[in-house]
Amino acid sequence: MANLKSIKSKIISYKKTGTVTHAMEAVSAVKMRKSQERALGGRAYSAAALSVLERLSGTADLAKHPLMQPAAGKTCFIVVVSDKGLAGSLNSGVIRRVEEDMRTRNLKKEDVCIIGIGRRGAEHFANRGFEVLLKKENLSDAASESSILEVTNLVLELHAAGKIGTAVVAYQNFISTFEQQPVTRQVVPITQDLIKEMIAGIRPAKGKYAPQSDEAVRPSAYTIEPDADTVLSILLPRLLNIAVFYAVLEAKASEHSARMVAMKSATDKAKEMAHNLTRTFNKVRQAAITREVSEITSGIEAMR
Repeated sequence: MANLKSIKSKIISYKKTGTVTHAMEAVSAVKMRKSQERALGGRAYSAAALSVLERLSGTADLAKHPLMQPAAGKTCFIVVVSDKGLAGSLNSGVIRRVEEDMRTRNLKKEDVCIIGIGRRGAEHFANRGFEVLLKKENLSDAASESSILEVTNLVLELHAAGKIGTAVVAYQNFISTFEQQPVTRQVVPITQDLIKEMIAGIRPAKGKYAPQSDEAVRPSAYTIEPDADTVLSILLPRLLNIAVFYAVLEAKASEHSARMVAMKSATDKAKEMAHNLTRTFNKVRQAAITREVSEITSGIEAMR
């Protein structure tokens, strides 16, 4: 009886767990659709903004800008993850990608600083002794470009002060509901090859957002009013902010997609466990009944 009671309590526990994970799956599905629409809708805007920078990249004024020039200093990683877990390997994938990038660049702990968008990434690196400059939590799914300005302005201030020479954004790139890919993209200093790489990562190979030509048209000279320094001092920080904002949109779409898939798997597993335990419960109960019947029969035969 004690065994039957234990199995019964486990069945109830798995069913309750399945109810909770199913509810979380439904919530994540709604959020996933909204975040996917924002991410896919924002790709055209981000690609167009970076195309402006690509066309300007051949001009002398832009090439001399500090944000386009290599500089000495630490490497700042902008780690875009989620505040919460229960999303499979979503966060750990980005963290592993950052650590791999550090090894590729031969960076030591003292050569790196971290800006965390999302609690998980900042906590991971802070617990391992890395310098965390900013931890931005509870970023809404409806976040706008202005909500990322705090991060962008900090990067610009550190770069202008000579404290960092390179800035890299790390995030989960949304491919489909069942597939997300952790990537790192250098955003400071920006080069022509990096611009091409970012645009290629944003634009699909086919469809209305696909590039019309492989090579951007770069005029030999631009007439910039009122002057190049004034325009570029506004344009480049804005484009940097767009690049980071795009990473946030992709990360949000990836987060809710991964969480929905993880919760669906958990729900299916809970149902499977409850089903298997129910069969075990029935077998144990049937064996107990058979044993009791056998004992009664044996007692009757003994009395005769």
